[in-house]
Amino acid sequence: MSKGNLTRRGVLKTGAVAGAGLALPTYLSAASHEGFTNAPTGSTVTLGFNVPQSGPYADEGADELRAYELAVEHLNGEGDGGMLNTFSSKALQGNGILGKKVEYVTGDTQTKSDAARASAKSMIEKDGAVMITGGSSSGVAVAVQALCQEAGVIFMAGLTHSNDTTGKDKRANGFRHFFNSYMSGAALAPVLAANYGTDRKAYHLTADYNWGYTTEEAIRSSTEAMGWETIAAVKTPLTQTDFSSYIAPVLQSGADTLVLNHYGGNMVNSLTNAVQFGLRDKQVNGKDFQIIVPLYSRLMAKGAGANVKGIFGSTNWHWSLQDEGSKAFVQSFGTKYGFPPSQAAHTCYVQALLYADAVERAGSFAPCAVVEALEGFEFDGMGNGKTLYRADDHQCFKDVLVVKGKENPSSEFDLLEIVEVTPVEQVTYAPDHPQFAGGALGSCNNGA
Repeated sequence: MSKGNLTRRGVLKTGAVAGAGLALPTYLSAASHEGFTNAPTGSTVTLGFNVPQSGPYADEGADELRAYELAVEHLNGEGDGGMLNTFSSKALQGNGILGKKVEYVTGDTQTKSDAARASAKSMIEKDGAVMITGGSSSGVAVAVQALCQEAGVIFMAGLTHSNDTTGKDKRANGFRHFFNSYMSGAALAPVLAANYGTDRKAYHLTADYNWGYTTEEAIRSSTEAMGWETIAAVKTPLTQTDFSSYIAPVLQSGADTLVLNHYGGNMVNSLTNAVQFGLRDKQVNGKDFQIIVPLYSRLMAKGAGANVKGIFGSTNWHWSLQDEGSKAFVQSFGTKYGFPPSQAAHTCYVQALLYADAVERAGSFAPCAVVEALEGFEFDGMGNGKTLYRADDHQCFKDVLVVKGKENPSSEFDLLEIVEVTPVEQVTYAPDHPQFAGGALGSCNNGA
């Protein structure tokens, strides 16, 4: 991605000039005298917000960017402070990060790994970003996390749900606040058994990339363990918009349950097609046909409209939660933008604050110092209850929400209801669990 495709807020930072007018990347310049990539030397620090501003996850990306902008305001002492007031750590004082005013640069991942890497690379090399965060695709997260590891900057993952992000593709410089596929399966299975029984025949439609694969695996594993049979599992392109040709075979398969391992616009379109084909009105094997959406969001529910009524899924966070942190964030976000935040917005806002807090507690922007501050860090007051950033894999462990589409929503935002808050103990797994096999965390990289 060229520099012209990046949107800049605040003062532009460029690499130092060396030799005959050759501009070197910041992390190769003399400005990095503190011994790590893009060490801030002036009165400001630059963060890189890399989100899908186009493509199937663009709605999520727009909400992520809103949350990042709000986080920057709060870090710089503007607005009402939001979750800075409820966060159990009191290191952040609203005076930037280590006294430096927070500025940022943004890029469009396009929900494509190559585009995401290019925009992150430009932020690091041309704009001096000391941390990269964002994304609404696990393929993007894995690619950018690897780039940040190589470059020597911290990556605070945005919305990424694949097991791989903190499984086989985990990296020491990367951290994920969002929950994962395994956690969705562990939370959903008991609720599905209680509502639909343990004798079901499931048909999976799965987005053809790593998030889809690990979500299918997690849901299949958890439902088959309770007695369900998997009839078929069919991969669908991430670029697909009309799923009619994929829905039609479900009718002839003998399945009585359709699992849509789709997210964002993909889920909106596939669910709409499934309802158009009359699946929700059918009886198969003496049972009412059911549809399940393993990973839900308010934005998806809004896009799918009445089609989501009664459909179960899981989510990382929901704006209706009544803990003090969630209420503070919803108040701040709603005041600024006029509507409640999505789970994508929540996790991105929290990641920005967690990074800033780790820097403050470490007393340094150096990636290895930040890694040390985050590993094994326990916190509260950010929604989801008490949370742990596990040192083994840099995955956050917290309660998981099971939700379903509301039958009688009171507004365009009141579309999902929480049916169960699954305790963290139920979704915790060993670091060497088979669904997370392979890969090594490795060592932190300070870069230059």
